Amino acid sequence: MRIKIIAIICIAGLVLILSCSKSDSTCTKEVAAERLSSVDQTRLTNDVATIDAYLTNQNIVAEKMTNGMRYIVTSLGTGEMPCLESRITFKYKGNLFSNPSGTPFDQSTTGVTYTLSGLILGWQLVLPLMPAGSKLTLYIPSGYAYGSSVSANGKIPANSILIFEMELVAVY
Repeated sequence: MRIKIIAIICIAGLVLILSCSKSDSTCTKEVAAERLSSVDQTRLTNDVATIDAYLTNQNIVAEKMTNGMRYIVTSLGTGEMPCLESRITFKYKGNLFSNPSGTPFDQSTTGVTYTLSGLILGWQLVLPLMPAGSKLTLYIPSGYAYGSSVSANGKIPANSILIFEMELVAVY
């Protein structure tokens, strides 16, 4: 009887260990296609044209992703690269595209920690490409930000293009 109990405990422990290692190895790097296609494509096209025109007029050279995201890496880190499931610590300053050098609508100079999949779509598209320690500027079309919704804090109007200066501090 004792041997059966010990065997059951050992098997249960082995199953638990194997199930943990399988879930720990999940690392999604790309946003699901249906999430991207749910964005208003006409507005996305217009936002990207607006961003591209601004970058051209300002002589700013940005990386161009096929999905419409534009970003500039000002300092490439050397740390771990996040998955959508990763918790990340980051510092940021967010401005409305309509007032890029104005008062930020939100910022954190000390750093905050969230799971990447819980953040706006624009961050989910770019941050899996960046190692921890990277500093970058994101130009986010409205559909990859808050879309047709007004942000929870009321400082971001519906359909706003956003600019974020950020630092990816750590990946967990």
